[in-house]
Amino acid sequence: MTLFDLDLKREQVKQLEQEMMQDGFWDDHKKSAAHVQSINSKRKAIESFEHLQEQFTSCLESVELLKLEKDDEFQNELALVVKDLKKELDDFSLLVLLSHDYDQKNAILEIHPGAGGTESQDFAEMLYRMYTRWAQKKGYKVEVLHYLDGDEAGIKSVSLLISGTFAYGYLKAEKGVHRLVRISPFDSSGRRHTSFASIDVSPEFDDSIEITINPEDIEVDTFRSSGAGGQHVNKTDSAVRITHKATGIVTTCQNGRSQIQNREEALNMLKSKLYQRQIEENEAAMAKIKGDQKAIEWGSQIRSYVVHPYTMVKDHRTLHETSQLEDVFDGEIDPFVEAFLKMNVSD
Repeated sequence: MTLFDLDLKREQVKQLEQEMMQDGFWDDHKKSAAHVQSINSKRKAIESFEHLQEQFTSCLESVELLKLEKDDEFQNELALVVKDLKKELDDFSLLVLLSHDYDQKNAILEIHPGAGGTESQDFAEMLYRMYTRWAQKKGYKVEVLHYLDGDEAGIKSVSLLISGTFAYGYLKAEKGVHRLVRISPFDSSGRRHTSFASIDVSPEFDDSIEITINPEDIEVDTFRSSGAGGQHVNKTDSAVRITHKATGIVTTCQNGRSQIQNREEALNMLKSKLYQRQIEENEAAMAKIKGDQKAIEWGSQIRSYVVHPYTMVKDHRTLHETSQLEDVFDGEIDPFVEAFLKMNVSD
């Protein structure tokens, strides 16, 4: 399988540029913005590849000169150039790994604590901070769509819209159940506790996706907004929860200024989830046809964060681990994400 097809990328950019010239292209701001985001990411990939080609050719020529001149100073300079080239190649490899049709889209990330009350709700808040810090370091915009405080501490649930190129491509690695092992700060006996929280991630699709939702298939509830939704979250019964009866999928939004805005956003979130469900079902069917034995497990435990009796974060899929637990909770999760992306490259 060819991971990067330069000619195909160039043809895709050409086609996208032609579409931008059509009448009325800029009328739909959201759709045109997604279009521009797509073309920019493809241009970046092409430019990176071409620059790597030039650098590689230059390095080969320098090696040939070094064989003739035996210059120590020149050799040291070349070593630095090769080091920079390796770093650039690693960055490009990650860019190629984010080549799925939906990787460049914004991400809708949801955090739900497992059973265990305050323990799990506190862990959910730790993960909320972790992903918020990660997004900030990436320069992504974080918007709280729904936030529900815990009973004593932590959170009962939170939904975030993380906007930025490749937000979904990165965060899809985080989907699954996360586990925390620590001495509980809420247990006066100082016993060790194990807490769980689930992360769900889906790409934010625009209005162009063809998902039809029958009003009879959904149940709409309104309730009073609460929590850390920002200054624009009003305290009237404007928050909206939509339940899709057939699948049990639930989406909630409270950040809008009105019930109408929240209903529209919750409906768009539901469409994104239903569309992603179709994609996952199609990919699972293709994997079965190809005889791919890689497990596709919903909600499987993917990562453990151990605070006691030692400090370690370990991903159970890739086996990547680190003892720098505080750094991870401060948003340093890229090594785990990159290990996951590399693991999922098809041969």
